[in-house]
Order: sequence, then C-alpha cells, then structure tokens
Amino acid sequence: MTALPALMVAPNGARRTKADHPALPMTLPEIVATARACAAEGADGLHLHLRDAQGRHVLDAGLYAEALAELRSAVPGMALQVTTEAVGLYASEHQRHVALHSGAGLVSIAPREIVTDTAQNIVMRFYQDCAERGIAVQHILYEAGDLELLRNVLPPTLFTAPDLQLIFVLGRYTAGQQSDPTDLEAFLKALTRENIAPDWALCAFGVAETACLCRAHHLGGKMRVGFENSLWHADGRVARDNADRVRALRFACAAPSDSNTPAP
Repeated sequence: MTALPALMVAPNGARRTKADHPALPMTLPEIVATARACAAEGADGLHLHLRDAQGRHVLDAGLYAEALAELRSAVPGMALQVTTEAVGLYASEHQRHVALHSGAGLVSIAPREIVTDTAQNIVMRFYQDCAERGIAVQHILYEAGDLELLRNVLPPTLFTAPDLQLIFVLGRYTAGQQSDPTDLEAFLKALTRENIAPDWALCAFGVAETACLCRAHHLGGKMRVGFENSLWHADGRVARDNADRVRALRFACAAPSDSNTPAP
C-alpha cells in the first residue's frame, strides 16, 4: 500500500471558497498549479477535494479518476489522497463506492460517517475490500473516542497492523474551531490504551495550526497543512497561498522547539 506522506497539503477542503481567500484553488487547473507549488516547497502528499461547476463539494469516482490522472502527470513524486467526506451531502454507500472505484491508492475516511445507516458486517467487509485492493485508508478521528469506534468496525488484523493510518483532527468541536497542541495528548493516550503503534498524522485549525503540527512532528507524527484547516501563519498573518503555508511550516519545524523566529 502507498505509505502515508510526511507532509501532506490540504489546499481547499469542502467548504471554503475564494471569498475566504482568493488563492484557494477551486478548479482542477488551480489544484494542479497549487500541487506543483507545494511540491516545490517540500510537500510530498496532496489531500484532494473536488468542486463542481458551481464550486460545491462533489464526490464522484469518474471526476476523481480524471483528476488523479492529471495530477500524477503534473506531480509524479506526490502521494495523492482522495477524500470521502460527506459534508452532509452523501450517504455512506456512495462514500464506499467512491473509495473503491476512484482509482486512488490513498483514501481518507471518517469511521463516524462510514457507519451511518450501515450494518457493522458491511463496514468491516468494505475495509477488508480496501485492504485487498491495496487502497490505504487513513481513518479520520475527530475525538479520541473515535478510536474505539474504529476498533469495533475494523477487522482486528487491520486495526493492529503497523501500517494502520490515522489522522487526528484537533479542535473540530471547540469554539470557533481553534486548536491547541495539548489537544494531541488525548489521542496519544488512546493509542497507548489500545496498545497500537500506527502511522499517524495530524491536522489542526486556526492560528495554532503551526504549533500543533510542529508538536506532532517532534513526537514522530506526520503533518497535514493547508487552507482546508487554516489560512494563518503562527504569528497571525494570513498566508499568501498554500505553498506559503508549506514553506512556513517546514521552517518552523526545523527551528529549535523554543524558537519564536518567524518564517521568511
């Protein structure tokens, strides 16, 4: 299976538009250009959301296949992950179909979404199908308690496998979606309780995104940065674009942990 990249960029997400930031990529050509710019700054993975002609979030296996083909040509060294995020628009059956038929080697899935109105045996069979097809699923955990849910619906051999991929979302349910590096501790304690050592990454919201991601980096985790979660540098400045966020994050993570030196 495709390994989880060390630094993934999530350039647009499902909700923000150019009204939030003029450099947020909406069309496929804009996403491709953003991918190139972020790869040049050191990002080795892309978390892909697509929009329809009206700029709305869309999950479509055919559109994903077309986008993946173009991105593989444009940024051959980048790992490409598609989202199955429902955003209240898609049923779990549709999400499962997209995951299995988009041609992606990396897919992100939230357990709390994929179990909606779905029997446990169907969910377990779906995860097994992904594994058998070589599709690496990164499980989205919004709270530490989601790890218990995952254990209950994932085949045991997949849950304890060293290549289990997780992403911890810090601050999704806090006021104003503001993250704090200390939010990570609950997730790490949950891993200890379950006695597993997965391949994990982190994403975070707001001005503290950089601090949270650097904390994850120094603890051996991987990082997902970009306009899906935050538009801001650590000092509160709005980033010029996604590549600017990648550059600033890499600079911050390379600096001593007690350094307050701003990125260039």
